[in-house]
Order: sequence, then C-alpha cells, then structure tokens
Amino acid sequence: MVMDGERDGDGEDGAGETMEEEDNGMNTPTAQEEIDIVEDTVSLIEYVARLGDYRRTQRKECYSLVRRMKILLPFFDEIRYLGSPITANGIVCLSKLNKALRLAKKLLKTCNEGSKIYLALESEAMMIKFHTVYEKLTQALEELPFDELEISVEVREQVELMLTQLSRAKRRTDTQDIELAVDMMAVSSKTDERNADIAIIERLAKKLDLHTVEDLKIETIAVKNLAKERGQTSESTQQIIELLDKFKQILGMEVTNVLDDPVMPNKMLVKSYSLVIPHEFLCPITLEIMRDPVIVASGQTFERESIQKWFDSNHRTCPKTRQTLAHLSLAPNYALKNLITQWCEKNNFNLPKKEDLASSDGSSVEHREEISYLVEDLSSSQLEVQKKAVKDIRMLSKENPETRVLIARSGAIPPLVQLLSYPDSKIQEHAVTALLNLSIDDSNKKLITTEHAIPAIIEVLQNGSMESRENSAAALFSLSMLDENKVTIALANGVPPLVDLLQNGTIRGKRDAVTALFNLSLNQANKARAIDAGIVPPLLLLLEDKKLGMVDEALSIFLLLATHPEGRHEIGQLSFIRTLVDIIKDGTPKNKECATSVLLELSSNNSSHILAALQFGVYEHLIEISQSGTNRAQRKANALLQLMSKSEQIP
Repeated sequence: MVMDGERDGDGEDGAGETMEEEDNGMNTPTAQEEIDIVEDTVSLIEYVARLGDYRRTQRKECYSLVRRMKILLPFFDEIRYLGSPITANGIVCLSKLNKALRLAKKLLKTCNEGSKIYLALESEAMMIKFHTVYEKLTQALEELPFDELEISVEVREQVELMLTQLSRAKRRTDTQDIELAVDMMAVSSKTDERNADIAIIERLAKKLDLHTVEDLKIETIAVKNLAKERGQTSESTQQIIELLDKFKQILGMEVTNVLDDPVMPNKMLVKSYSLVIPHEFLCPITLEIMRDPVIVASGQTFERESIQKWFDSNHRTCPKTRQTLAHLSLAPNYALKNLITQWCEKNNFNLPKKEDLASSDGSSVEHREEISYLVEDLSSSQLEVQKKAVKDIRMLSKENPETRVLIARSGAIPPLVQLLSYPDSKIQEHAVTALLNLSIDDSNKKLITTEHAIPAIIEVLQNGSMESRENSAAALFSLSMLDENKVTIALANGVPPLVDLLQNGTIRGKRDAVTALFNLSLNQANKARAIDAGIVPPLLLLLEDKKLGMVDEALSIFLLLATHPEGRHEIGQLSFIRTLVDIIKDGTPKNKECATSVLLELSSNNSSHILAALQFGVYEHLIEISQSGTNRAQRKANALLQLMSKSEQIP
C-alpha cells in the first residue's frame, strides 16, 4: 500500500539502477539531478522516521537502523547548502547510497506492516536481511567523496561513527527471544501436548501484541495478503493461519477461512498499515514525535528538550531556517500539542512514557479485595484454609496479565515461597505452580527471585511429587529468562535435578526439563555443568525415541554443547556422528536443519568429524538439503560442503 505519495519500493530500486547506469557514463550532472537525488534521499529518511511502530520481534533492530539513517541528515543538509555543483562521481556515489537506503526503507516497511506471526517465525531470515542492508550501506558510505562534496570535519566524523556502528551490527548475531522461540515451537507442534495450552498461547499473544480483537483483525489482513502472495497451501502459511486461529479462539472470535474473510472498510485498512506520524508532529532536530512543542523566534516549532540543547551548545540560529534569532525565548505551542494528543488517541498511538499498571481497568475493586483476602489466608494457621487459598491463587494466576500483576502487588509472593517447604505435597504443588504462573510477567520474575525462591523451587524439583517436579522445572525455565538467574540457578545446584528429570520423568517432565536446560545452557559455564551432570545420555535417548517428539529440542542443546570444548569432546564420538547423519538422511525438514547445524559446529573445530560424516554417506544428503531444505538448512549445508571442499575431503 502506498502512503503519502510514496512510490512503491519495488519500483524505486529500478529507478536507482537506471540513474546509476547513466551516472557511470560520467556525463555532467544537471542542477536538477543534484537537487533530485538529495531531496529524494532526505524525504526517504524523513518518511522512515515517521513510521509509527514496528513488530516486536524486530523492533530493536528497526529502531537502531532508523537512528543510524537519521545520522545522515546533517550530511545532506551540508550538501544542500553547498556552493559549488556536485561532480559526476559525487552523483554516482549519492545514487548508490540512495539505493541502499531504499532497500532499508523496504525492510522497515515490512517490519511495520507485515504479519506479526510470520515475522516471528522468520526472525532469523529477517536478521539476514538487516545484515544485507548494513553491508550495502557500509559499501555506499565508504565510497563517499567527502572532499569533493566539501563536507565539514564534524559531519564527516558523524558518518564515520555510523560506519563503526554498522560494522558492529554486521558482527552481531540475532539475540533471539528464547521463551518466544520455545513457545512458538510448542504451539506449532503437532505432537507437543502443550500446543493447546491456554497459558502458553496467551503468553505468545502478549509477546506478539495480538491480544485484542482489534490486533487480530489487523493481523488477519496481513495474513490474508501473505497467503495470497505465498499460497495458502504452503506449510508455513498453514502454520501461521493455525496459530492466528488459536489466538482468535482465546478471545472468542469466529474462526473462518482467512481468504474468505470479507474485506474490511477502508478506514480499517488504512489504520492497519504503515501508521505514519504526520510530518508536522515531528521535531525537525530529532525527527521524533513531540511531547512538548515550543515555538522559537523564527516561528518554527521544536521539541523543548532538543531546541534547548541546541541553544545550550551556543547556537543562536534556527536549526531549520538557519537565520539568526532575535531572542532565545520559547513559547509553548498549545494548539499543536492538542492536535498531537487527539491524533494519538484516535490512532491508539502511545507517546513514550511509563505505563501506570495501577490504573489498569482489568481489575475491579471486588477483584482486588478477593485477592487481598486470599493472600491473607496463605498465612492462616488452618491447613484447609491455606490449601484453598493457594489453590485459588494458582487458578487466578492463570487468568490474565493484569491479575498476575495484582496478585504480586498484593504481597502473595513471600508466603507462596514459604509454602514451597510445607510438608503437605498438594500445598507444595499449588504454590510452585502459582509461582510458575506469576513468573510469566517479567516484573514478577524479579520479585520472585528477590524472595530467594530459586533454592526452594530446586528443593521441590528434587523431592516433590512428579507434577510438582514438572512445574518446578517449568518455573526455573521461566525465571532463567533473566540472564542473572541462569547463574543463580546453576550455583544453587539446579542443573543435576533437571538432568535427572530429563532422564526419569514423564513425557511432560522431560519436555519441561529440556526447555529449562536449553535456556540455562545459553550460559557458557552452565554448558560444562550440564555435561558434568550427565546430560548427554538422556539427550541421546531423545534422539533415538522419535515418538517422544523432542528430537529438535535435543539437537538444539547439542548445538549449544558443541560450542564448548568439553561438549565437543563429550559428544564428538563416531556413534553420535552416525546418528547425526541418519537424521540428516531421514529426519523431518526441521530435524535435518538442526542436525546439519550441529555437524557444522563440530566439523568447524575438528576435521576428523568431516571424514567420519563422509564415511557414513552424508555428502549426497547435504547436496539434497542445499537444494531443497529449509532456508537455514540450505545455508548450513552449503557451509559444510565448502568446509569439506577446503579440507579436500570430498571423494
């Protein structure tokens, strides 16, 4: 959909190529060409700066990219006011930069408009696209002829700083939301019994910002367009549609065929795509939406904080018009502030400020009182009263995010932690499960940790009933989402009982244990602890017993262990290499992808593993995967084939 008179991104790239071909002939550029390339690029950056919000899975990367693009505005400002004409070489270099920025804009629009479910599933592929943009921008910036363009030292240093930032970004790998990835895997699985778990689906919906009817209507449009583009029958599209339907069911919405859904009114369509902040609402200095707009002597409006910083840096000119100001007084622009407020309310756009959870409408006075009484009963001297209270809190903590916050704020966490050591097994089970439910909220994770709950949860994991042990493992997984807790859990000796549950637990227990151990093993020191606790044998059993449906989970941990010297020594046996090759040969597409990744990690550190894999007949299967596997599997297979070629091991 084209907004604000912008040309479609696909056509823009072609225009850039035509311009470059003409410029390569080194014809003398006209004054209009100079103006066009500069004004077009500035408009492009300003358009990107006005995009409202991005999908949560790529939000951090998007904002970083936009911030870097805005660094270029002073550079183009200096070219605008350059006295001498731009050389033919300058036009060529600026055209290349313009083309790279158009690629960036296209990617940002995808992250602004696309299906949230699709972008979450394809997070790794999206990260590769960001790296491609970084590479293109780096190449274009490195070729800029600063001397020819008469760029000042100050602005040149800013551009060089941007190059440094891009260099770091190119080296950075995707910091994946592990909880999101595990939940997506569980809910999308055909065999995982948690695929219909309301708590997990609710947590996913919250993480993807798909927890209201309005959100899901907008997502339906995006998925409908995706289905038309990619084909509704493709496996990935079906997976997205099934997950969308689960979110709808949670809210009681009617589930229909996505392609048969009636087209929504134009107003709805406009709102669902590229919410663009009006240009006049942006501060000309920061290109951020203004919260406190003020007018300076030139009649221009700026954000108070940014223009004050300009003045504090001994500037006495208007940043927009360049004219010297008669005075430095600031007058509040109440009319514009009211317009911004009205626009934000109409478009459900939140200005950056701390949310006041205390004013949430999700909890009535009666609800708060009920929870308050239950929290008091947790400390009752009567066993039955305690048991009923902890059971009710367990049930209430499953309801919704607001209730979980309210329960924690009512002081439930300290008595729940105390009840973990209570001799009654049922009270113990309810308490650890309530803490598991409460830990879904990130702020509650910190409160639970502060109350020294982790050692008590590990005690339940070691000695409790099977259901208590299972929920203790799930609670440790949830708490380990905080990096500091990965260390705390390990130092409290939490890894051995998780390995024991992986070895001897029920199917559900094994699944809870493997997800917790995966998360803990993201910490380098914990990889050695897991190996010492004997994690490898039960993981191998998961690979052998395909009926358990945990091959991918086991391979994911093996991939982490393979990055540690002790792990490579422990798992790099001939029998394991044979198992990997068998999975590469006969596994599901996802199995093959994971097994290929593990083999690549092992082979990158030990060439003997390459020879062993070749002896077990891996070569022809890698060729097949490189042509028809998943995107990630193709990359890993090609990397392995290149490694084999370099080491001259290909027969």
